[in-house]
Amino acid sequence: MSHPSFKRVLIKLSGESLSINGFGIQVEAVKEIIHDIKRAQVMGVQLAIVIGAGNILRGSKAQFGDQIERSTADTMGMLATMINALALSDILTSNGIDNEVLSSKGIDGVIQTSCPKLAKSYLNTGKVVIFAGGTGNPFVTTDSTASLRAAEIQADAILKITTVDGVYDKDPKEHDNAKKFDVLSFADVLRKELAVMDLGAFIQARDFNIPICVFNLNNSGALMRVLNNEQEGTWVRN
Repeated sequence: MSHPSFKRVLIKLSGESLSINGFGIQVEAVKEIIHDIKRAQVMGVQLAIVIGAGNILRGSKAQFGDQIERSTADTMGMLATMINALALSDILTSNGIDNEVLSSKGIDGVIQTSCPKLAKSYLNTGKVVIFAGGTGNPFVTTDSTASLRAAEIQADAILKITTVDGVYDKDPKEHDNAKKFDVLSFADVLRKELAVMDLGAFIQARDFNIPICVFNLNNSGALMRVLNNEQEGTWVRN
């Protein structure tokens, strides 16, 4: 299978990517990301980003127990993605990168409400679009936001940034003999029950024929290698 060519891609960026120690926001943490975004723009690639909230909170029972409803916790998480999006927006602006923040639920005077037509118009002018607010619904993760927004903007690929350098047959952090895959089909992932994205998001990407690349951005130059069709991470596609 050959890698796709790119005009427009959606990057799934975890909240932890904005933090050096896993919590809060540190500008220095995104230095490499900013550098790669600038280089990608020079290449003419249109970039959208779905931002997570793990550096602020995760809407989970493990974190809150029974005192806070899951739907409430998920809403808190969606609000946290807005905080991250505003921070990332200012960091991009400070580095000379035009951008706009769109959210599933807008805030008057702060964040515009997202719609596909508006997002694509910003992308066509060369702006980076940051998607916040999740899908606007509880009980799904930002993986689902990534697949949904990628379908809406007709992205050529979803680039999912993780803490490992691809998809393995088992957890490489726990198994020294874990095997890394360079390329997989959507059917392979389902058959092998590999953890690439949340199942609903993964199936949506499959149904809209949007290939997924899973890689570790901390590998220097990783994003540029992906965009240049060089081997990096793991590709999943039809």
